Amino acid sequence: MGNMLNSFDSLMTLEVSGKKYRYHSLQEFSKSARFDLSRLPFSLKILLENLLRREDGVTVRKEDIEALAQWDPAAVPDREIQFMPARVLLQDFTGVPAVADLAAMRAALHRLQGKPSRINPLQPVDLIIDHSVQVDRYGTVASLKANSAIEFERNHERYQFLRWGQGAFTNFRVVPPETGICHQVNLEYLAQVAMTSELNGATWVYPDTLIGTDSHTTMINGLGVVGWGVGGIEAEAAMLGQPCSMLIPQVVGFRLLGRLKPGATATDFVLTVTQMLRRKGVVGKFVEFFGPGLASLSVADRATIGNMAPEYGATIGIFPVDEQTTAYMRLTGRESLVPLVETYFKAQGLWHTPGQSESAYSDTLELELGTVEPCLAGPSRPQDRLLLKDVRSSFRTSLVTLMQHEAVKLDKETRERWLGEGGSPMTVAPELTALHPDRELGALGQCVPLRQPDGTAYSLCHGSIVIAAITSCTNTSNPSVMIAAGLLAKNAVRRGLQVKPWVKTSLAPGSKVVADYLVATGLMPYLEGLRFHLVGYGCTTCIGNSGPLAEHITKAIVDGSLSVAAVLSGNRNFEGRINSYIRANYLASPPLVVAYALAGNINIDLTRDPLGIDPNGQPVYLKDIWPADEDVAELAHSHVSAGQFNNTYGDVFNGGELWNGLETPTGELYRWQEQSTYIKEPPFFADFTAVPAPVADIRGSRVLVLLGDSVTTDHISPAGSFGEESPAGRYLISLGVKPHDFNSYGSRRGNHEVMVRGTFANIRIRNRLVPGVEGGVTVWMPTDGKGSVQMSIYDAAMRYREEAVPLIVIAGKEYGTGSSRDWAAKGTLLLGVRAVIAESFERIHRSNLVGMGILPLQFMPDATYSSLGLGGDELFDIEGLESLAPAQTLRVKARAMDGTIREFQTLVRIDTHNELDYYHHGGILSYVLRQALKK
Repeated sequence: MGNMLNSFDSLMTLEVSGKKYRYHSLQEFSKSARFDLSRLPFSLKILLENLLRREDGVTVRKEDIEALAQWDPAAVPDREIQFMPARVLLQDFTGVPAVADLAAMRAALHRLQGKPSRINPLQPVDLIIDHSVQVDRYGTVASLKANSAIEFERNHERYQFLRWGQGAFTNFRVVPPETGICHQVNLEYLAQVAMTSELNGATWVYPDTLIGTDSHTTMINGLGVVGWGVGGIEAEAAMLGQPCSMLIPQVVGFRLLGRLKPGATATDFVLTVTQMLRRKGVVGKFVEFFGPGLASLSVADRATIGNMAPEYGATIGIFPVDEQTTAYMRLTGRESLVPLVETYFKAQGLWHTPGQSESAYSDTLELELGTVEPCLAGPSRPQDRLLLKDVRSSFRTSLVTLMQHEAVKLDKETRERWLGEGGSPMTVAPELTALHPDRELGALGQCVPLRQPDGTAYSLCHGSIVIAAITSCTNTSNPSVMIAAGLLAKNAVRRGLQVKPWVKTSLAPGSKVVADYLVATGLMPYLEGLRFHLVGYGCTTCIGNSGPLAEHITKAIVDGSLSVAAVLSGNRNFEGRINSYIRANYLASPPLVVAYALAGNINIDLTRDPLGIDPNGQPVYLKDIWPADEDVAELAHSHVSAGQFNNTYGDVFNGGELWNGLETPTGELYRWQEQSTYIKEPPFFADFTAVPAPVADIRGSRVLVLLGDSVTTDHISPAGSFGEESPAGRYLISLGVKPHDFNSYGSRRGNHEVMVRGTFANIRIRNRLVPGVEGGVTVWMPTDGKGSVQMSIYDAAMRYREEAVPLIVIAGKEYGTGSSRDWAAKGTLLLGVRAVIAESFERIHRSNLVGMGILPLQFMPDATYSSLGLGGDELFDIEGLESLAPAQTLRVKARAMDGTIREFQTLVRIDTHNELDYYHHGGILSYVLRQALKK
């Protein structure tokens, strides 16, 4: 920064507590350049400071700064800027392959006679191991210790590798397992709001900004920190000093009024906001919250909203820095940072005060907080909000839809009765027992009687809740909803209620502080009384680490073709994500998770049906045990303290006995172990050359998969568990790995052989080349179009590779929604896919495709593969790549087997010149490696 330009004379000195800091003043810039910044959104001012501080005439030019300062709210984004985050946040699922890529880059540089140590993070990087713990044991006080032991047994190779990285790389810290979820640790400890660094003998101060390899990095937006999720590919580039290329975004303002009414939680609030913004359409945009309602929202409430930005589609969901920000910093043990934060943000005109003039926005929405009602979201998308009173009828409707999809016919009378309000609230239409006596698995609608190993007998039905999980950074970072869950549990236990025996319960907080205050308030014993015991400190059920269901439960689900449910306090409920046996998944606040665990079935109206019967035979309703807001607030005020945060984070990087007992390799080059099934040298640099090959047209390509709308990265990327009949399972068995030692795809992200076999292998993916079939299958088509064969997507891709046939993917709208999974792009590349043609892309996945050298193409407006008459069995030519430019149109030719040729135009979704450079080099990592080789 000290050697950068200062075209606008904005470089100033700030003194705080007797110490001087250098900074680029937005106020001085406004005077010097004569730009009025008073109505520039808070988030764009942060980006503007980033450019001012990094002006070098090459990466950041004077005209880039002026373009941002003169931002037009109505303009369609077309101006590229280069944003450099102050730091990078990794979680272990994406962190392991990131470290593996860096190690492979060092090995490649060594082979080319370069200096391996040049490959090193240039920005501060924190990797938090939080995605590997699974809920194998639950319902006892020993669950936490047992799950931790299993976690280390499964993952010791990965953890040894990460400990090597911690020693081999500079600027790289690792937070060991059993600590918390990366976003909650970031919110409660890592974030500084105002960053400082030493350069050329001076101390600099600037806004804390970051990117993270998890889409929910946006949780930090609740603290006023600009940050968002990217793929591991883009994060690795930022670690190595490459800026994030982006278009100056539109900013949508969300005005908040009033305050939440009694009984409404922050979770209800965020599900309401998610639905509103998803309907509005904010993909690729910044969302900025403002208005008088801000004053009533704590940072914990704001962080809940920021966390869900990927669910409503925005790049960020930012709140300004204000008194709530500094109050939270004091509460979480960062009192010493407050004077600098307050002084710096006020000096920059970035401090928010009630009643100040509103910024200009590209568009606005408004919500009166008092209108927020208790709700859930489901059964498969976070934006599908349901008022509590509508959950029962919605489940029945979705069940009818599911049955019709599976070609089960319902007569009109039965269908109307099923969708009506008749029938017992605890079963779904038992009168349909004999509806389909010819089905091998029994009649749909029939409950399955079963007996547990301990002798407990009951029936499992459609709608039975088999998982109830208090989990995820989204809600466990918020004391109000966690204490509410504990109070509801206390009231339920005192009324003699118990969780139904078929429900798998779990409590997985995002930090140890949560357990501290639940113990301090005396609420933990009541949660444990309902079997909500601690199972781990990490991201569990929300990412599919829910662990196995009991064998008798899975057998009943399969035997009865039952559509059972999960209720979790998470942020994701996509199809097939939570557990492969569960078809209906609902997001809910922690207290509602406890309530539904007591009820045991989603097919119930909690506003009028009883949760259960007390020992006196009296019905107990939700309203009878719902805690008062005043009681929640009093306990939070008296039992959540800075001391708890200081104690938790005082030794956060040290780890426990299991972590410190690991044998750790050393050296600047990693010694790859041939026999390892967890960590393999990535193949991306196997044939690396100092000069990239020229880009050529793609000719004679086949469609590997033909997909519909809203295909998520969960569908594309390997995630969750896998079976022994899957390509990944067969591969591991061939190496002598037993099925019970498979672990999850996420845990094996450091082994490309496993991951490529799991790409497009989701059990719920629907490839339209194989109508009526779910799962990772496709049709291999020979060149002459005769004798096509149905096989796994991996096997077909390998057969095409042997024949030197390039591959493409064709899809509908919102391709790649969901988590920022880098393997959704890496696996696609290793299958041999050269291009993806879709109606629209989600931001992170599009960027990841470019980052791996895959060409994203978008159908022109109003065009789809159906409207163009494409069936997916054609041979495709993509022409004009030699003269490729950002946002240009390219011609695609599709040649049918009868010789008919259809031509259509597509939009190149390489959006910036930086991205074009990456594509020409075959991906962002190859680009960075060649830059290091030049040095």
